[in-house]
Amino acid sequence: MRVLKVVQSYFPFQDRGGPVVKVRALARGLVERGHHVTVLTADLGLRKPENHFALPLERSSWGWRSDQDGIEVIYLATRGHYRALTINPAVLRFSRQALSRFDVVHFYGLYDLLGPPIAYFCRRRRTPYVIEPMGMFHPIDRGFLLKRLWHGTVGCGYVCGAARLVATSEMEREDLIEDGVSPEKLVIRYNGIDLSSCHPLLPRGAFRAEWNIPASEPMILFLSRLIPRKGADILIEAFAETCRDSGRLVIAGPEGEAGYRAFLERRAQQYRVADRVLFTGPVYDDAKKAMLADADVFALPSRYENFANAAAEAIACGVPVIVTDRCGIRSLVEGQAGLVIAPKVEPLAAALRQLLSDKLLYARLKEGCNRVASRLRWDCLAKQMEACYGEVLHRA
Repeated sequence: MRVLKVVQSYFPFQDRGGPVVKVRALARGLVERGHHVTVLTADLGLRKPENHFALPLERSSWGWRSDQDGIEVIYLATRGHYRALTINPAVLRFSRQALSRFDVVHFYGLYDLLGPPIAYFCRRRRTPYVIEPMGMFHPIDRGFLLKRLWHGTVGCGYVCGAARLVATSEMEREDLIEDGVSPEKLVIRYNGIDLSSCHPLLPRGAFRAEWNIPASEPMILFLSRLIPRKGADILIEAFAETCRDSGRLVIAGPEGEAGYRAFLERRAQQYRVADRVLFTGPVYDDAKKAMLADADVFALPSRYENFANAAAEAIACGVPVIVTDRCGIRSLVEGQAGLVIAPKVEPLAAALRQLLSDKLLYARLKEGCNRVASRLRWDCLAKQMEACYGEVLHRA
């Protein structure tokens, strides 16, 4: 099959979060299974002086082109942007000139200016396409009016014309049905883990040594974008209540909303734990592996996650997790690799206290991490997407 994957941001822009990892891993898996994969994305600053990306780039009629691990990547020239939204006029020319090369198209995310125009040309050419909303279908963060307007205009034909919608958890599937999507159009495919990026595990101690964290103190890790929805604010309060005399809370990840890190720092001061709450900023690759190797508990008290990729990475590294009942990964976590709670301070503090004090429970959940991780291998999930594309093409 010749597969086109369309996503707003792609490698090497890892600061844009989980979609970068997910699309790259699925594309690699499909290439290994013998398919031709092209990723179409926006140029978010390949040639900016502050960026030093060691990528094999060549000019194309639409922007830049690169071959990465057998995947063709096309970075559309960007003429402007508003927040995460980019303006890429070359998308129309690409659709007219190159769309006929592909058998099926897979769109990741909503509310951008890449998906709807390409989907329009797909419908004209009768090229089947799949949409993966990635938890964006139901507006939850900001821009509610604009998002509803999008659904009522360009989004209507975009979604209705899709052969399938991919939900990354049972919870997201339920949300999509509640929002009016036909159950017959839905398929569930979890997000995965690149086990090679987690194993072999690094020896404990390197991260703690770098940040002066004593080996005797428990280390609780939060790893995600710093935005209100992720719940780092209630984690700081729960940490202050649970670890009153010792313990470190590490908050890692890029700032996703201007000024939010400063808000969290003020919150740590308010609860008198500022000297034991560490803000590392974005952490990638070996630095992230070292951080996960030293963590005792991973906590993501998010108010909504269609899956929770960071929690899955922690599980792959053998770290028991605490997630909320609004995280899609909850069905895999509960009773197997961690605890599931309501996104509130009291149950979060109780869960932290339980994991840090109950050694038998902690050992059982740590052992269960391997079983959960084995269900989230990208090669298995790529095989599942291959079957989905095959069914879509058969029906088309």
